[in-house]
Amino acid sequence: MDYRRLGRTDLHVSAIGLGTMTWGEQNSEAEAHAQMDHAVDRGINLLDSAELYPIPPKAETQGRTEEIIGSWLKARGNRDTMIVASKIVGRSWNDWFRDGGKTTDLSRAQVFEAVDKSLRRLGTDYIDLYQIHWPDRAVSGFGSVPTVFRPIADKDVPPEVPIEETLSALDDVVKAGKVRHIGLSNESPWGTMTCLALSETRGLPRVQSIQNAYSLVNRTFETGLAEIAMRENTGLLAYSPLAQGSLTGKYLDGALPAGARKTLFNRMQRYETPGADIAVAAYVALAREFGLDPAQMAIRFAVSRPFVTSVLIGATTMAQLQTDIDAFEVELAPELEERIDAIHLLHQNPCP
Repeated sequence: MDYRRLGRTDLHVSAIGLGTMTWGEQNSEAEAHAQMDHAVDRGINLLDSAELYPIPPKAETQGRTEEIIGSWLKARGNRDTMIVASKIVGRSWNDWFRDGGKTTDLSRAQVFEAVDKSLRRLGTDYIDLYQIHWPDRAVSGFGSVPTVFRPIADKDVPPEVPIEETLSALDDVVKAGKVRHIGLSNESPWGTMTCLALSETRGLPRVQSIQNAYSLVNRTFETGLAEIAMRENTGLLAYSPLAQGSLTGKYLDGALPAGARKTLFNRMQRYETPGADIAVAAYVALAREFGLDPAQMAIRFAVSRPFVTSVLIGATTMAQLQTDIDAFEVELAPELEERIDAIHLLHQNPCP
C-alpha cells in the first residue's frame, strides 16, 4: 500500500481508504468489523464516515455507522494507528440530526453540536479529518443540474450561513482538540478557494482535502479543482470510483442483482443519466479486452491520478472488498490509458 500526505498535515493516509456508508443498513456490525480487520491487514489506515450514515439516510438509522466504527476502535484498541474522518451535513430539510427537530445548516451552534455527537458515537476524543459534507449555499451537487445557480444570477439568494462563520466554528473545535484537520466535500472551485483565502486572511483552519465524486464516468474534478488540489495541497479523496457499482458492469442490460444497492433502494439516478449505459459498457468492454476486472481498472485509474490523495472504496461483501483493494496492484499500460481517454472524449462525464 502507498501512503500519501494529507494536505499540508503530518498525516499520511493510505492510497485506498475504506468507505463506511453501508454499515448499519446493508452490513451488520459484525460484517463491518470484519471489513475493517481485513482492510487494516491490507495496509488501509483511513476510515471515512459521516453523521449522515448509513445510506439511505433516515432518522431511525442515523449515526449507526459512527457507532459501529466506535465499537471496533474500542474492541481493537487501535485508535492511535487509524485516521478517522467524518462529516457534518450541510443545509437540508432533514430534522432528525439536531436537538429540537431543527433543520440543518452550518451555523456555529450546529457545528458544535454535530462534532460532539460524532465524538460520542465514535467513542473518541478527536476526529482526524472533519469535513463539510456539502455546502450551506445553493450549488449544483450530487449529480443535480446547475439550475440552482439561477437564484444567484437573479440576486435572489436563498438563506445561507457565511463560510467565515462555519470556518470560525471549526477553528474553535480544532483549538479545543476535538478535530485535528478540516476538509470539504461536494465542493466547487469557488468554495474551495474562498475557504483557502479565509484561512490565509483570517487565520482560520486550512482546508486539507476535497472529497468529491470521481470516476471514469465523472471526471469533472479535472476541470478547475484538480489544479487547486495540486497547487494548494488540497488533494482529492475520491468517492464513488465505481459509480455506485455501475462500473463493475453488474447493472448492464437492465440487470438487478439481488442485494445490490439499486435493487434494494433505487437510488442510482445519478448514474442513470442519458448516455451513462453506453459509456459504462464501453469501459467494461475495454477492461475485459485487456484482461482486467472492470472494477479494478476503474479504481486503479482513480488511484493513479496525480491530484488524488486517496480513493474511497465501499463494499457489502468480503469478496468485493478484496477485489477492490487488489486494484492497487494493477498496472495500467500506456495503450490502455490512451483508450480510456478516447472513450472519455466520446462520452464526457455522463454522470457528473
